[in-house]
Amino acid sequence: MIRKARIKDVRAIHGLLMHTEEHDGLVLPRSFSQLYSHLRDFVVAVEDGEVIGCCALSLIWEDLAEIRSLVVSPKHRGKHLGRKLVEACLSEAVTLGIYRVYTLTEVAGFFARLGFVEEGMESLNQKIFLDCLNCPRFPDLCNEVAMTINL
Repeated sequence: MIRKARIKDVRAIHGLLMHTEEHDGLVLPRSFSQLYSHLRDFVVAVEDGEVIGCCALSLIWEDLAEIRSLVVSPKHRGKHLGRKLVEACLSEAVTLGIYRVYTLTEVAGFFARLGFVEEGMESLNQKIFLDCLNCPRFPDLCNEVAMTINL
């Protein structure tokens, strides 16, 4: 089941983000404070009462949002949960009237299959000022590709 995150999901979301950072580094970890502050951005995948995946839609500007913090528990990968989580976030973007969504990713093929296309980082200057300057990987260790989708 895919649903909006609830307050009781924060510890599980934190665990997913921290576990992924330790093993494959594809998402940046988030503090508990960040997760509580941005809980309304998250959707979660739940199986038998356990949070097994998460994804967030972060509002960047009046016409731009970001897909971020996409994680599916390693033992639940291959079930199309990542796709379903992203689709839930894209649906919310449309509901909010935001028709341009981007992501920064090292897994471009996954997002390309969902309709995202690569775009130059310079077109996302709002993102650079929001998060990238504070990222420990910026600029020399960043391998991410900017991808956008117009809904």
